[in-house]
Amino acid sequence: MKNKVIAIVGPTAVGKTKLSIEIAKKFNGEIISGDSMQVYKGMDIGTAKITEQEMQGIPHHLIDIKEPEESFSVADFQQYVEAYVDEIAARQKLPILVGGSGLYIQAALFNYNFSHKKRNDVVTKRLEEELQREGNTALYNRLKEVDPKQASKIHPNNYRRVIRALEIVETTGQTMSEYQEQQSNESPYNVALIGLEMERSLLYERINQRVDQMVETGVVEEAKYFYEQGYENCQSMKAIGYKELLPYLKGETDLNHAIELLKRNSRRYAKRQYTWFKNKMDVNWYSVTPDTINEKFRIILEELAGFLKDK
Repeated sequence: MKNKVIAIVGPTAVGKTKLSIEIAKKFNGEIISGDSMQVYKGMDIGTAKITEQEMQGIPHHLIDIKEPEESFSVADFQQYVEAYVDEIAARQKLPILVGGSGLYIQAALFNYNFSHKKRNDVVTKRLEEELQREGNTALYNRLKEVDPKQASKIHPNNYRRVIRALEIVETTGQTMSEYQEQQSNESPYNVALIGLEMERSLLYERINQRVDQMVETGVVEEAKYFYEQGYENCQSMKAIGYKELLPYLKGETDLNHAIELLKRNSRRYAKRQYTWFKNKMDVNWYSVTPDTINEKFRIILEELAGFLKDK
């Protein structure tokens, strides 16, 4: 019997967190964060991390597990999710995966096994030595030549993933992107995949309001702290919510311009998230507005009750 998993996806600021809490309360669930940046300790405001008060006593997993200088990959995420789903289900609780990081959610739900291909230690060691001699940029540029699609998903400083992708090309003659595209669409879980969507102008208004609230609650000070700690070139500081503030912190632009850039990038990210989920995954979509969201949540809860009752 496959474990049942509820997955909630959709663009930023659409209401996924609120829905996840409602589902967890009604069906004895625990939440696994599907946000690739909320794993970083202390990076709270810029990632719109759920607060303890908002959790309403519901256990949350995959939050605050990494230091800001550490990297975090899709393969890491997949392994964590697999372990948490097994652990939560073993306690007779319902695993609820919530997030907007499309590739991460897809890899976890459909069990991409690129991370389990046996490593070639000889090739890996040689690439690590080349990294020491030539630097991150040289290896990243090489990856862009042989597998541009995969390179676009990896930050240049995430040298472990760069080396892994190059190693797969060298040892199999196949790019990681090609390998991922061949993966089965069958999930190891019995998944109810719920998507929330909102009319674009309404969503963009909510995103702008969220950014204003982030500024009011101290995102600039938060970004300044991590910048002054020397994390500017780390994967964590490349996230939307921090990278836009770096030019301001370095005296290269004014705060208003940085905030407008943050709003624009957040809106563009929401559009990319929506496009990803529409094109890549078979999602049950529910269109919500601020006025109808509670009624739509009631409908979703009713439909999930049927899904969870079925053997």
